[in-house]
Amino acid sequence: MPATQQYLETYAMPRLFVGLRPPRPLRAIASATMAGVAGARWQEDAQLHVTLRFIGEVDGARAADIADVLATIRAPALALALALSGVGLFDRRGRPTALWAGVTAREAVTALHRKVDAVLMRIGIAPDHRAFLPHMTLARLNAGSGPVDRWIADHAALASAEVAIDDVRLFESRLGKGGASYTTVARYPFAP
Repeated sequence: MPATQQYLETYAMPRLFVGLRPPRPLRAIASATMAGVAGARWQEDAQLHVTLRFIGEVDGARAADIADVLATIRAPALALALALSGVGLFDRRGRPTALWAGVTAREAVTALHRKVDAVLMRIGIAPDHRAFLPHMTLARLNAGSGPVDRWIADHAALASAEVAIDDVRLFESRLGKGGASYTTVARYPFAP
């Protein structure tokens, strides 16, 4: 039994998502912005990623199927050089809930998101109908957090050089008191 399948079948209901792990230079630039908002829960370096597709909780056998079908995705590495580009926020009913850094290569990342969605649908996972915005979450906010306007203004011009991304990853997310921790379950290298 492959190690990935064995790992996934060990847990009754792993919580999974597919994403990209930004290289260290991008994470360092993003981390340098993480201050200045009272009550923000800033992400640790190990939490920084670009989500391509959230899957959620699945049983171990279904998780192994997901790991197998993701291996069929092919994407050219050169099309996935990312750079940071601006910042923004997500809100719920006008209350900010998260701060994020945008990423370039939106068309290539969006195309990869669609490929991931398509292969998951082949094994019966419903498509993701939410709007897709490639980003790296930097902070989670609650009702007591803020204000965020100054942070947005200070980092609006956030930018970096492009850095190549080597692979797509299947992550397991475990929720805890300090937030989520992520484990790379499988890596799917891009074609050369």
